[in-house]
Amino acid sequence: MKFYKYPITEERTEIKIRPIQERPDVRERVEQIVEAVRSGGDAAIQEFTRRFDGVDLPLQAVSRETLSRALAELEPSLRKAIELAIRNIKTFHKAQYLQAQAEDESYIETQPGVTCTRLLRAIERVGLYVPGGSAPLFSTLLMLAVPALLAGAKEIVVVTPPQQNRDYPVTSVVLAAAALLGITEVYPIGGAQAIAALAFGTKTVRAVDKIFGPGNSYVDLAKQIVTTHPACRVGIDLPAGPSEVCIIADDSARIELIVADLLAQAEHGPDSQVVLLTTSTRIFEGLQAELARQTKLLPRRAICEKSLLCARAALLNDLNEALNLSNEYAPEHLILAVNNAQQCLEKVTSAGSVFVGELAAESFGDYASGTNHVLPTVGWARVTGGVSVASFQKWITVQRLTQEGVDGLAPTVALLARAEGLEGHARAAELRMTKYVRGGCNV
Repeated sequence: MKFYKYPITEERTEIKIRPIQERPDVRERVEQIVEAVRSGGDAAIQEFTRRFDGVDLPLQAVSRETLSRALAELEPSLRKAIELAIRNIKTFHKAQYLQAQAEDESYIETQPGVTCTRLLRAIERVGLYVPGGSAPLFSTLLMLAVPALLAGAKEIVVVTPPQQNRDYPVTSVVLAAAALLGITEVYPIGGAQAIAALAFGTKTVRAVDKIFGPGNSYVDLAKQIVTTHPACRVGIDLPAGPSEVCIIADDSARIELIVADLLAQAEHGPDSQVVLLTTSTRIFEGLQAELARQTKLLPRRAICEKSLLCARAALLNDLNEALNLSNEYAPEHLILAVNNAQQCLEKVTSAGSVFVGELAAESFGDYASGTNHVLPTVGWARVTGGVSVASFQKWITVQRLTQEGVDGLAPTVALLARAEGLEGHARAAELRMTKYVRGGCNV
């Protein structure tokens, strides 16, 4: 971990640098995978699955019988925990749905005879990427599927990395969670090839309208590549790459909790980043020893140690300086482990998800507090938020005009159109006016 004591301007810039910057060789590899799947379809996916995952499986959706069996075999206490998480996520996201429904019913009269509104419609077919690999994140399935179901998505497709297992082609708890949610279309595909399959479609996997879900740099790059590819028209939720956390702590914070939160984020993967901004000399000076002590307790110690190579800790003069630096960094997760956490929250302008007070561990948001854990990374929190019910919906604007509305608005529209040199637009408006409709005159 790199330490900065009262950093100067150049050091503040260094603190904000993410550990993973896009590498041309990685982009080139991802582009090759995407193009291979676009042209080769199922065969290309199976080849990449053998090469990257070491798994040789027929490419087919997981059967409903397998989904049901995974749920039946799920350990009862884990099933109860998943059901509680689903309930909390649904409670939080349902409020967003109800608010949107209320907006859907409002009509605005912009001038006499001219009314406008917006209609809310679900995106019909969505693809959910559930990360696997060293830590199968079935919690991501909950975070994506619950708002998708609330939004009214008609078809929900799940892709997740395969495993070489006689009983289950992917992690059984992912299948059990899918069964609990009523999702029946699950494919054992991971990595950039899974994103390409969702985007272009193959003989086995039908293309989707929008792709959701976080992943490593290959997955994140693939999402960005396919959404701009001329051969498909697919949307993505947001840039959601390697995970990150920023903690702001004052002298009231308990160092053991601070370090536990840092390591909880670090164990996601070697490309995760953790940042501590503190006004406490005690925490700053005791951090290294406490990190060493707690790291030894974790099964994923080696991953944490790699992640910590890119970690940052800064001792700052006051909380305002810490908040300003955090807003510039725009973290995916922000923990406010300070005495006046609520006052600090009012000064937060850029963060994916905020955890107020040292009791609000980021783990709660990752699993079961109710908020969504699919959040913007690498600074995208400056301009966008995380996944919500709205992410699975689209607005369609509507306008209605009476004859009074036409007569009142057409002259203005004609004037504006002619100012842009668009005579056809002007005529289309004027021909609907009463004096032309009744008089049969030509404009």
